[in-house]
Amino acid sequence: MIQFLLNQELRSEHALDPNLTVLNYLREHVGKSGTKEGCASGDCGACTVVVGELQTDDAGREHIRYRSLNSCLTFVSSLHGKQLISVEDLKHQGELHSVQKAMVECHGSQCGFCTPGFVMSLFALQKNSDAPDHAKAHEALAGNLCRCTGYRPILAAAEQSCCGKQPDQFDAREAETIARLKTIAPTDIGELNSGDKRCLVPLTVADLADIYDAYPQARLLAGGTDLALEVTQFHRTLPVMIYVGNVAEMKRIETFEDRIEIGAATALSDCYEALNAEYPDFGELLHRFASLQIRNQGTLGGNIGNASPIGDSPPLLIALGAQVVLCKGETRRTLNLDDYFIDYKVTARQESEFIEKIIVPRATAEQLFRAYKVSKRLDDDISAVCAAFNLRVENGVITDARMAFGGMAAIPKRAAHCEAALIGAPFNNAVVERACAALAEDFTPLSDFRASKEYRLLSAQNLLRKYFIELQTPHIETRVTAYV
Repeated sequence: MIQFLLNQELRSEHALDPNLTVLNYLREHVGKSGTKEGCASGDCGACTVVVGELQTDDAGREHIRYRSLNSCLTFVSSLHGKQLISVEDLKHQGELHSVQKAMVECHGSQCGFCTPGFVMSLFALQKNSDAPDHAKAHEALAGNLCRCTGYRPILAAAEQSCCGKQPDQFDAREAETIARLKTIAPTDIGELNSGDKRCLVPLTVADLADIYDAYPQARLLAGGTDLALEVTQFHRTLPVMIYVGNVAEMKRIETFEDRIEIGAATALSDCYEALNAEYPDFGELLHRFASLQIRNQGTLGGNIGNASPIGDSPPLLIALGAQVVLCKGETRRTLNLDDYFIDYKVTARQESEFIEKIIVPRATAEQLFRAYKVSKRLDDDISAVCAAFNLRVENGVITDARMAFGGMAAIPKRAAHCEAALIGAPFNNAVVERACAALAEDFTPLSDFRASKEYRLLSAQNLLRKYFIELQTPHIETRVTAYV
């Protein structure tokens, strides 16, 4: 059984299809049809809901963290122990919520289909903002698309709703909600079981290892932003899933003198602060990683584990010399990330083995790290090419080079010939041109609807040239730039 709060209503579910998304649960099982399906792929934001989760800050104070999510990509099992808030829950005692009023008063809606999603993103923004912030408003709304109104009045609604905000019914009932969430906090393995399909929800790494060993055919579910597409887009059935989002050990970020250890189930939005502090280019790329709704769900381990050749984080992690800790039963092994990827969607992971955490070396003064993403639009788009460069230069001579690319091969990989052309050579234009030519030996990219093979190779070479120019002229700030 799993338990969660639907606003303030306790819901206990057991005999429920684990393949059921929160979107369809709301619409078909609860009768809350305000949440809309626009794309069923996490691109449009019409299905946005907010999930509240009990958190404890550094001072030991308990509070509820509210986050916007795409309900079309969220399976119901991930709600275990949390609070789900939909657009119907905002109106209170006959009065519209302040974010709803702002949308009305700023004329932020026309046809209205996208409006519930915008309202929920604004609600999450209001809950996480103390004052109006133009950049945060753009970030909060970047995952919501409107086809008729235009965004100016919606951004005006964001400013109005966050400026001088007043306590609402959720603030008034926070202590009560915290108490109820503590009451339903999972203490044992949860499960949804419809007879022919099941999803198990372990709480510890040891439980996860035991369950995965017993069900090696199971699909691991973390954020589900990729896995859920098999259900929503390809109409496949997932007979057995294991949801890892309640394994606290896999959601930790620990900083040591020489490394950062990030649990594989840590949401990308939670990774931002630690990675941005060490590597600002990594932080900039995370801002362009899909939408805020996706970053609130998607995990660093999932972005590695799905072995996509165009995943944004693997090239950066490979260039930084990151490692993954793989767990199977009571056995653990540490593998360099560039050895994890073998072929298209093929990895070194063994049966019943899972990524427990990612180890990222901390930055040093000698590193010259930059990252670049080429995509058709700036926000919420998949890379055509993603490049990460990490050089060490001593007395004008390149002593070490790690150059990694996504979108250039069947896997994210290092450019071995390019690195060889750089190491031991002076860091000058002639050497960079030689390294650019070597990229043609490292990669034979494919053509697809995102880019032709010629465009990809030329872009990769130009990004290396860009890297060199920026290091020679550090006042130029054009990193992580999109190209059309």
